[in-house]
Amino acid sequence: MVITDHKIYEELVISNDNKIVLLVMDGLGGLPMKPNGLTELEAAYTPHLDRLAREGSSGRSIPVRPGVTPGSGPAHLSLFSYDPVQFEIGRGVLEALGIGFDLGPNDVAARGNFATADENGLITDRRAGRIPTEECIRLTAKLQANTSLADDGVEVIVKPVKEHRFAVIFRGEGLGGELTETDPLVTGKPPLPVEDLSGAPEGQRTAQLINKWVAQARKVLADEPRANSLNLRGIAKDPGLPQFPDTYKLRSAAIAVYPMYKGVAKLVGMEVIKFEGDRPHHEIATLKEVWEAYDFFFIHIKKTDSYGEDGNFDAKVHEIEAVDAVIPDILALNPSVLIVTGDHSTPAKLRSHSYHPVPTLFWGPNVMQDSVTTFGERVSEGGAMGVFHATEIIPWALGFADRLKRFGA
Repeated sequence: MVITDHKIYEELVISNDNKIVLLVMDGLGGLPMKPNGLTELEAAYTPHLDRLAREGSSGRSIPVRPGVTPGSGPAHLSLFSYDPVQFEIGRGVLEALGIGFDLGPNDVAARGNFATADENGLITDRRAGRIPTEECIRLTAKLQANTSLADDGVEVIVKPVKEHRFAVIFRGEGLGGELTETDPLVTGKPPLPVEDLSGAPEGQRTAQLINKWVAQARKVLADEPRANSLNLRGIAKDPGLPQFPDTYKLRSAAIAVYPMYKGVAKLVGMEVIKFEGDRPHHEIATLKEVWEAYDFFFIHIKKTDSYGEDGNFDAKVHEIEAVDAVIPDILALNPSVLIVTGDHSTPAKLRSHSYHPVPTLFWGPNVMQDSVTTFGERVSEGGAMGVFHATEIIPWALGFADRLKRFGA
């Protein structure tokens, strides 16, 4: 399994007018609900995706390493060619950047999840019933007004994101460390304390301060009917990554609805496009509007993942079908390369992210036609691309788009 080496490609990449589209259905991969059954992708009616599979090359991609279940941030970094093991990013950074918050060198960011807890403090719903965004806005304002670390010389900034998600930024001198999360990742257990794994004085101090704020916040939320608790995940600083547009000489645009995915795109230097609406056809309408201004387009579809996490097999099938319906509109723009994939698998059967390789297809004039005739998990693995690491997707796309010069004499 090859992990992409940025240095080689940075030396070989060239500019031209060929355009690349990376269409990501979050959590695309699935599993059958019953033995010998179909996955969500296999069960979906996808005539246009099947056409792409017949005319292109298919495979299955591994986001991190075999058998490793990825978070959304690491999985997307892998799609953008950054080895997530080498470039480890806290999800809090992605949430903050995704809502347009500019992180400074003294900022530690965390992704917050409002949650429901019982009278004993045990988590009964990790997402507080996916409360509406309007409720999130009210609750974050409540936290901002009623919690503080000012006596410790730290400013706390609480920002709503979407539904049950929010971002919290701790700003002050001497913050840092390798900080753990409070989310136990299962129901029926109490939240965990933040701990520092670095052993550095600033890490220990930061963990203590964040635990102090979390305790305040839970008291403030205690009288809420659903969101009476919270958890923090991905507590980290902005690491400063190599920038995607500079490395690959691609004017790069990100078209996404959810802030976290805007954040990961912004983190690597893509320009996040603002638009109205949250359905696949809204995103493709935006793609048409900005087509002439960019070379590379990252389009993110979220609900395939959300329905997988909810265990809603049929809804995930229908969302895949909604994406299939807009494929002709993408093809009408004549991209040189179209990649369709997911960042990871989220089988409705498991109600969570999983380690299963992700069905992936490449389509374009320079992409060899293989023997695969439909788009699905089992058939994809027999395609020309085989099983490969997700960091290879961008290099393959550059090659198919004639954007790499010859290596050596």
